[in-house]
Amino acid sequence: MRKLIIAIDGPSGVGKGTVARAIAAELGYRHVDSGAMYRAVGWKALQLGVGLDQEDTLSGLATDSTIEISATLVAIDGTDITRAIRTPEIDKAAAAVARLPNVRAILVGRQRRLGLDGGIVMEGRDIGTVVFPQADLKLYLDASVEERARRRASDSAHSGPVALAEVATALKERDQSDSTRAASPLYAAADAVVIDTTGTPVADVVAQVMAMVRKLLMAD
Repeated sequence: MRKLIIAIDGPSGVGKGTVARAIAAELGYRHVDSGAMYRAVGWKALQLGVGLDQEDTLSGLATDSTIEISATLVAIDGTDITRAIRTPEIDKAAAAVARLPNVRAILVGRQRRLGLDGGIVMEGRDIGTVVFPQADLKLYLDASVEERARRRASDSAHSGPVALAEVATALKERDQSDSTRAASPLYAAADAVVIDTTGTPVADVVAQVMAMVRKLLMAD
């Protein structure tokens, strides 16, 4: 059976990670959070005291770093940063790094190599538009800012206890950064299936996506 490339895009807090992991588990595919790569580069830059606007230095850092991503681990140069990169500080660092075209080009190249043989569910903000424009299935998940803020504020693995209003403001700022950047701005691909997850149980979203996947596989 042909192994698909499934691209899932959307802003923060829409449930991309939860849905992507569930779909990957159902299919026995690899799940990759592309954003973790930008977070890893941002984390290393902060550790080394590199300015987040120093594109040449950051490009070299991204090129020279060994980034490992699995279902349970994110590591850079052998250091486990799985939890360390899920903080508001790294949110901002990742957004800054993601605006740099040369850094994006390096990491997009790595992401494409991961999906060469298919059998992958990759989530991010430019997967269906830039990384895998030929993906077998493109999804764009969205939700209201209020819903996204509630989810993020209650996610202790990401931000810890934070005021709802503060989270909503941070999300809006990230949305603005992602959608207006010159390099690979966030938007839904023309052929993406847009799913609004506001008030929708994860299981229902996963069932909807799996129905699409089965249709594709049966068509083969």
